[in-house]
Amino acid sequence: MVLSKTVSESDISVHSTFASRYVRASLPRYRMPENSIPKEAAYQIINDELMLDGNPRLNLASFVTTWMEPECDKLIMAAINKNYVDMDEYPVTTELQNRCVNMIAHLFNAPLGESETAVGVGTVGSSEAIMLAGLAFKRIWQNKRKAEGKPFDKPNIVTGANVQVCWEKFARYFEVELREVKLRDGYYVMDPEKAVEMVDENTICVAAILGSTLNGEFEDVKLLNDLLEVKNAETGWGTPIHVDAASGGFIAPFLYPELEWDFRLPWVKSINVSGHKYGLVYAGIGWCIWRNKEDLPEELIFHINYLGADQPTFTLNFSKGSSQVIAQYYQLIRHGFEGYRNIMENCHENAMVLKEGLEKTGRFNIVSKDEGVPLVAFSLKDRSRHDEFEISDMLRRFGWIVPAYTMPPDAQHVTVLRVVIREEFSRTLAERLVLDIEKVMYQLDALPSRLPPPPPPAPLVRKKSELETQRSVAEAWKKFVLAKKTNGVC
Repeated sequence: MVLSKTVSESDISVHSTFASRYVRASLPRYRMPENSIPKEAAYQIINDELMLDGNPRLNLASFVTTWMEPECDKLIMAAINKNYVDMDEYPVTTELQNRCVNMIAHLFNAPLGESETAVGVGTVGSSEAIMLAGLAFKRIWQNKRKAEGKPFDKPNIVTGANVQVCWEKFARYFEVELREVKLRDGYYVMDPEKAVEMVDENTICVAAILGSTLNGEFEDVKLLNDLLEVKNAETGWGTPIHVDAASGGFIAPFLYPELEWDFRLPWVKSINVSGHKYGLVYAGIGWCIWRNKEDLPEELIFHINYLGADQPTFTLNFSKGSSQVIAQYYQLIRHGFEGYRNIMENCHENAMVLKEGLEKTGRFNIVSKDEGVPLVAFSLKDRSRHDEFEISDMLRRFGWIVPAYTMPPDAQHVTVLRVVIREEFSRTLAERLVLDIEKVMYQLDALPSRLPPPPPPAPLVRKKSELETQRSVAEAWKKFVLAKKTNGVC
């Protein structure tokens, strides 16, 4: 996290189990120590603390790759000291990045000629890629409005309420209104028809999600494109689409090649994808690809020469490691189209094994779809005594990290658990997870409920007939008259 805090005022030292062997005094926790310590001691102290972290391979909350082949690990370590931004000093690394951009652009069916190069950039992750795409849309919209002599101070983006937080960051950081299509029970992605209804002359783009973080579902980009085609023809606004394919960009081309979501659709102008998710690279690499050069304003590209040669750059970051770029190129040429397809098919099959195992327990509703990112999102059928957060908490006793969360508005009453199936999550682990979930449910059944008891039902009041009502009124009036006669003053 960016922000940090101390654990407590009294806990100010780091104690090493091996202090008697390496060092004589404890280390300050939040201040730099005055003196040096042996390298063995520094390693052992840090290594001991890290043992309390979770096991990345059992972290089923994350979409991010946690395993790569040893050969790729070697390439990563060999390039760990290369600064990617030094393009003149490391021209081969720059060339590998350009190859990756073009491979991914072709994968997304960019309209490129035989000798034409793709327009794109490697980023730290999809968050940076989305920031760059959003800035390009905002600048194109502003330039168009200026040329027309119209106000350009109130841009907006239309998305679903299921978007990742990086879209909210972009909107807040770069002063763009975020218009969210609310979800509804049983429909947990953006409704294209409602999205297009929200579009106006100030909309810089509509963002569609290919692989919702909540349940892995692909949004209907084809329908969104067709609806925008009609609206743009009527209004002349030319509202474009950005596809956030952070999770699904390396899945759809291999599992669903006939699905139209990419540059085959004319209003899709840019796409981001996370190389560190189903691109099969460790955390720290994303990609943003533009349809044409015209979709990335030249004024946003900076040219620098103080590192040895003219270097065009369009990034929010400057210095960054070269390792992940090299690792992405390794994965693309190592696996090829066939290898990626085999890996994604295997992930999907393992997701179905987990889904079927959960269904057989009879305890869960499946919220995710069979078509989409290979994950299983599920919720309890009976929440009268225990909830999904208790299941998530108890699964940690077995080493599993399975997140529980509530859906965004207007489906916030729905709570789900989610298991992301990555390449290294085998069928054996899927079966083991089902067994451990069954154990957790058995243990919860034996425990008293932690949930507050439901409010008692309101008493049933039988509605009186018309005759009974007339009798009640007459009886009340009779009592009132008698009271006047007996209690009056003579």
